[in-house]
Amino acid sequence: MSPGKQASPSEAAAPMAAGARLEAMRRRVRLSRVAVWTVIAAGPTALAVAVASTPTTVAAAPAAKPTAVRTATSAADPGGYAQVFVGAWLRSSANDETSAQARLAQSMAPDVALPTPAADAQSAPQSVTAVRSAQRGTGTWSVTVAAQYAGGSVRYYAVPVASDSTGSSFGVTGAPGVVAGPVRAEVAKSSYAVTVPDGDLPSAVGEFLTAYLTGAGEVDRYLAPGVNLAAVSPAPYTAVALQQVSAVEEAAAADQVPADGTTVQVLASVEARDATGRWPLGYELTLRARSGRWEVAALESGTAQDGGGR
Repeated sequence: MSPGKQASPSEAAAPMAAGARLEAMRRRVRLSRVAVWTVIAAGPTALAVAVASTPTTVAAAPAAKPTAVRTATSAADPGGYAQVFVGAWLRSSANDETSAQARLAQSMAPDVALPTPAADAQSAPQSVTAVRSAQRGTGTWSVTVAAQYAGGSVRYYAVPVASDSTGSSFGVTGAPGVVAGPVRAEVAKSSYAVTVPDGDLPSAVGEFLTAYLTGAGEVDRYLAPGVNLAAVSPAPYTAVALQQVSAVEEAAAADQVPADGTTVQVLASVEARDATGRWPLGYELTLRARSGRWEVAALESGTAQDGGGR
């Protein structure tokens, strides 16, 4: 505005309105400060309430992208498939492609020719068993199958098998090949190195196995508390004779039953009898001492070796 010129009413009111707005803002700031100090003086609880009641604007987080989860599937063993194929293949003949065995073999391996056995050839195998499966690469296997014949001879076949990516489908990709059988592995020394003489422990073992295998007597009377073990039913044998007991721990060979809670692992060799003959059997047992007697705490069949996970 030039000097000497009188301001219009609207021009005079503008500074006053601006000043009023500035003063209102200052009052709000002062009141906010007073309110904050009042809340702080009132204690943490009031401060928490004040903060919670203050309107806030929160930016929405971007939606998380779904994560693909891959489930690892172990490669399926095609041993059973190869076993079925070899059984059908050995029992089929190119001279009779309509037989059930020939059709089965051809459905499993359409590109594999059927054998042509001579009229006086040995009979079909009594049993066919897959004994080894080796994965050669992704989806490719070599399965060794044993065919046992009536005369006791065994012939081994290596069968190439392919599988799909899921391991749910198989196919024989070539003719079987006769191979040498697996070499017998060297057996580790038995961990049952302590010979147990006649006494309370062999007596308990013999009586227990007699009740377990023949049904003569109650199995429960020989079991440790909390152990549940039913006798074989129907009873497979009429008599059981204990041949030898070996143990892992020296405590099993003691003259007297040791202190309560003493646990030993033993291997019992027995001869079981039935109407068809005599059968040598072996049982692993865990026995525990209680109240001057040995009680059966666990039972397994077979023989453990050193390093066998015992």
